Amino acid sequence: MKMNTKRTNNWLIVSNRFVLGCSFLLIFASCNNSYSTQEKKISKVDTSILNSDSIAKAQSMVLDTALYNKMLNKITNGDSSGHWPVKTAYPLPGAILPFKRIVAYYGNLYSKKMGVLGEYPEKEMLEKLSAEIKKWEAADSTMPVQPALHYIAVTAQGYGGKDEKFRLRMPAKHIDSILKMAAKINALVFLDIQVAKSNLEAEVPLLENYLKMPNVHLGIDPEFSMKGGNKPGTVIGTMDAADINYAAGYLAKLVKDYKLPPKILVVHRFTQKMVTNYKKIETRPEVQIVMDMDGWGAQARKISTYKSFIYKEPVEFTGFKLFYKNDFREANSRIMTPQEVLKLKPQPIYIQYQ
Repeated sequence: MKMNTKRTNNWLIVSNRFVLGCSFLLIFASCNNSYSTQEKKISKVDTSILNSDSIAKAQSMVLDTALYNKMLNKITNGDSSGHWPVKTAYPLPGAILPFKRIVAYYGNLYSKKMGVLGEYPEKEMLEKLSAEIKKWEAADSTMPVQPALHYIAVTAQGYGGKDEKFRLRMPAKHIDSILKMAAKINALVFLDIQVAKSNLEAEVPLLENYLKMPNVHLGIDPEFSMKGGNKPGTVIGTMDAADINYAAGYLAKLVKDYKLPPKILVVHRFTQKMVTNYKKIETRPEVQIVMDMDGWGAQARKISTYKSFIYKEPVEFTGFKLFYKNDFREANSRIMTPQEVLKLKPQPIYIQYQ
C-alpha cells in the first residue's frame, strides 16, 4: 500500500490515492503542551451546558416498540439477505435511532482542512448544515432529521509529544464552544477520538464530563489506531471488537449511573482490517452502535466499500460519509445526493459531511 505525504509549513497532509481514506492529520511544530497540562484542560467542563430537563424527560419515556420495529424495517430497505435488520435487544427509552436520521458536520477548530466544521465561520457553517438537512428532509419526508456536530476531540498528529503518543487532545474551551454552537440549533454533539499510539482506555475517561451530558455521544476512528507502533498516516490503523466493546461498555455505565438516554457510538471504517472480529462486538440497550462507511472517492467505489465492509459485516446501524472535496478528487466523480444514498441497503441512519 502506497501512502503519499506532503509537508507544508506546520501541516502534515496525508493522502491515499489507492485506498479510500477519510481524514487529514494535524501537526503543530510549536505544540509543547505536556500530557498533564492537556489532561487538565480537557477536564475543565462548562457544566452549565448539562441539561437536567433532558435527563428527566428521558427517564419518563417509554419505548414505542411497534414504531421501533416499523422504522427498523424501513431502513432495512427491502434487503432479503438475512443480514438486516440485526436482531438486538430493544434500546432503553429515549433512543434516537432508528426514529431519526442524524446529519452531522465533522471537523476540528484548529484546521480548515479536517472538515467543514472547522472550515467556515460559525454562522456560515450552521447555515450550510441547515441547507443539507432540508435536502434530507425533502429526500425522505417520513424520517425526521436530527442535526449534529461531530468534533475531533483527540486528533492524531505527526509530532509525538513528550509521551510519544502522537495525539493531541483539544482544549476544553474548544469543546465547550462546539456545545454552545450545537445548542443554537438543537444539535447533538459527537466527540471523536483518534488514539494514535495511545488507546481508548487512556482517552475516553478524560471526556467523561462531556459524555455524561445527554446530548453528547462518541466516535472512534480505527484508521488512526496505531497498534503496530507506526507513526499516524504511514499505514491504516486498526481496532478490535475488544476496543469497541470497551468504548460501548464505558458509555453504557454512564447511561446507567446518570440515568441517561442511550448513547450512540460511531465507528469509522473503510477497509477490512480496520475492524477485526466484528462478530464479537457486543450490542446493548444502553448504546446504539453505528458502523460508518468513512471512505472517499467516486460513487461506485463508495458503494462498493459500503457493501464490502458495512453491509456484509452487520453490527447494528450503519452510517455513510460524504466529502465536499475528496469525493471530487477522482475523474468524473462527485458527491452523492441524499436520494442516491437512500438507495443503499440498509439505509444509513447516520450521515456525516466532511
